[in-house]
Amino acid sequence: LFKNDTNIYIEIGTGKCKFIYETALKNPNINYIGIEKSTSILAIACKKIKKLDNLYLINYDAVKLDEVFEKEIDKIYLNFSDPWPKNRHESRRLTSFNFLKVYDKLFKNEKQIEFKTDNESLFEYSVCSLSNYGYIIESLNLDLQKNLNNDNIMTEYEYKFSQKGFKIYKLVAFKK
Repeated sequence: LFKNDTNIYIEIGTGKCKFIYETALKNPNINYIGIEKSTSILAIACKKIKKLDNLYLINYDAVKLDEVFEKEIDKIYLNFSDPWPKNRHESRRLTSFNFLKVYDKLFKNEKQIEFKTDNESLFEYSVCSLSNYGYIIESLNLDLQKNLNNDNIMTEYEYKFSQKGFKIYKLVAFKK
């Protein structure tokens, strides 16, 4: 796809692509793929961004990503995923066991996930879920916007929630 052997980072649930687009602009030597299940949201994104050689967008369901990728992904971004707050919907959370099992098939070598949310319950769930699945939490930030030495690229939701004074939680986890 990219006609090179550079690292590939994906964002699952890319929304209107603000994060993945700005990240790709800032890092032209890394390949990026934004994945969005909603066709209408992805259509809005495609109208807003300019073509980049290191960024592709695909319309796909994350639960079936192992049909698209096989041991070729270096990092996964999960930004402001739907929290699915009801217990009966746990398997729909992008940090649930079901999804972590799918992600295992995508990663090239070491597995690395970066996760951001404004939802404290989802954040706590994700810390536990990732830890129970064998991930090591490399960094944990309980109020990302208060970090003055922050090189953070915001998503649309992150900007909106930050303006309203919501705390933004972030973690970086890896698994060998």
